[in-house]
Amino acid sequence: MQTRVKICGVTSLEDALAAVELGAAAVGFNFYPPSPRYISPTRAAEIIRHLPPQVDPVGVYADEWRTENILEIAQRSGVRILQLHGPRMPQTEILNYPIIRAFAVTPGFDLHQLSRYNTYAFLLDGFAEKKLGGTGQTFDWSVARAAACYGQIFLAGGLTPENVCDAIRTARPFAVDVASGVEASPERKDRKKMEAFFAAVKSAAT
Repeated sequence: MQTRVKICGVTSLEDALAAVELGAAAVGFNFYPPSPRYISPTRAAEIIRHLPPQVDPVGVYADEWRTENILEIAQRSGVRILQLHGPRMPQTEILNYPIIRAFAVTPGFDLHQLSRYNTYAFLLDGFAEKKLGGTGQTFDWSVARAAACYGQIFLAGGLTPENVCDAIRTARPFAVDVASGVEASPERKDRKKMEAFFAAVKSAAT
C-alpha cells in the first residue's frame, strides 16, 4: 500500500487544491499563532469547504491544553482530525475527535511511552530546541519503524523530495507529513517541489 501524504501548513486555497490534485490524503492547518504558517479558523473554513470528502482536514495545535479553545477552533474551521503538539496537552478523551499525538524524537526516545495512549495516530517529528513542531529536523527513521507496533505512524521532520523515498523505505510509516520541504516560503507551497515529493513517495512503493 502506498504511503499516505499529509501536506501541512497550508494557508491558501490554491495550495490546498494543488495538494489534493497531486494526491494528498490530508491537509493540515496550523492554529498556533506564533507559527509563520498560522491560519485563522475562519480562513481555514473557507478553504476546507472546497476540499473533497476523501481528503482529511487536520487542525494543528501546539501547547494548547484548554479543551474549550481547541473545540471552538475545530468547530469554526471544520477540521475533522486534531493534531496535538506539547508540551501541554488537553484531556484528549473529552475532545471526541480523532487525535494525532505528536512527539519530538530526541536521543534515547522512550518508545514504550506510546503504549499509554489510545489515539488515531502518532506523529514523530525531529527535535529542535524552542520549536513545538515544524522543526525541519530529521531523526533516526528506524525509531519510527519500531514505533509502528504502538499504532499508525505519521513520519515528519525535515522531509524533502530528495530524502522521502529513503525515509519511507526505512520507516515504513502509515503517512508522511511535510511542510517546509515543499515550500517557496512559510506561507506558500512550491508546486514543483510538491510534484517531486509525490513522485518520490510513489517511487518508494516500487
